[in-house]
Amino acid sequence: MFTIDTSTDFGKRIARQLDEERVVWLTTVGKTGTPAPNPVWFLWHDDHILISSQPNKAKLHNVAANPRVAVNFNATHSGGDVGVISGPAVVDETPITGDALAAYNNKYGEDIANLGMTTDQFHADYSVLIRITPEKLRGF
Repeated sequence: MFTIDTSTDFGKRIARQLDEERVVWLTTVGKTGTPAPNPVWFLWHDDHILISSQPNKAKLHNVAANPRVAVNFNATHSGGDVGVISGPAVVDETPITGDALAAYNNKYGEDIANLGMTTDQFHADYSVLIRITPEKLRGF
């Protein structure tokens, strides 16, 4: 079971980043074996990282072929605050729902409006869910 030791400064920072960061870098592996990092919106919910995606995107094909992924937080300009979470991902054709949907809309509602979309329109367009189960945490 994945846990974050929030008794340490590092653990406290990672817990805060999971709650407050708006963008993470999802790295999947392409069919040629090349790492493919992409900035994505995410939600930390029930011990999983949830990412909504448009259908037929390369990251979905990559996850289906190789479920091992990494999620990186943005570091400082000088290379500090590094945090990398890795683990298996699954593609779920069912969109985000329930409490997770409400939390996602609370977190990104303004950003979605800035795209000129309603939350319903956004979730209709970004209808595929990537669910990551963290296994390892590293960083400094």
